[in-house]
Amino acid sequence: MAEVTTGRGPMRIGELAERAGVSVRSLRYYEEQGLLASVRSASGQRHYTEAQVARVLFIQRLYAAGLSSRTIVELLPCVDAPSEEHALDALDRMAQERARLDAHITELAQTRDALDEVMAGARKALAVLREQPNPAVEPSNREPSREATPAANAH
Repeated sequence: MAEVTTGRGPMRIGELAERAGVSVRSLRYYEEQGLLASVRSASGQRHYTEAQVARVLFIQRLYAAGLSSRTIVELLPCVDAPSEEHALDALDRMAQERARLDAHITELAQTRDALDEVMAGARKALAVLREQPNPAVEPSNREPSREATPAANAH
């Protein structure tokens, strides 16, 4: 990897972190995962190229899209060595991830619906309790919070 400079010498890890808006720890993790490479100086300091700012931003976009480090590593040949084959492989892998996300969304919606049923049962039980006189306990006028109702959370 050729060392491209920013006019002040090789870009060190702190500068790359600042310019890409990530932590130094994240950059070290990216290196561990094979997502990012650096050239080491004689004293062991990491040096980066200007192009790696854009690479880190791209990695961040992939993470934000819900992809794991392992999946991102599988997609990088499309970036590092563009070809029709790599592009098709990347699209296929992203379609697999999208299907996984769709299944997870369906599962979450079913879980939410089950919770709504439990909450409806709890509301019915509360209504029954309120209808029964209990001289030892003052009745509460408190209503369940709106945030806890399915109608308030409907999309």
